[in-house]
Amino acid sequence: MGGQSRDGGKAKPLKAPKKGPKELDDDDKAFLEKKRAEEKARKDLAAKAAGKGPLNTGTQGIKKSGKK
Repeated sequence: MGGQSRDGGKAKPLKAPKKGPKELDDDDKAFLEKKRAEEKARKDLAAKAAGKGPLNTGTQGIKKSGKK
């Protein structure tokens, strides 16, 4: 087993510098605010629904028609 080094082959590309903070105009700000409000409403509804029990508790079983 020869003494191989890791120097050969393609060099790894350098990491790109991080982008600075993006400037947001009024439309972007309004969109983000609307998105946050919708997410909050969705979480509130989910928490409210979680307080109640399941809609189908499984006591009904398989529904069968009256025909035989």
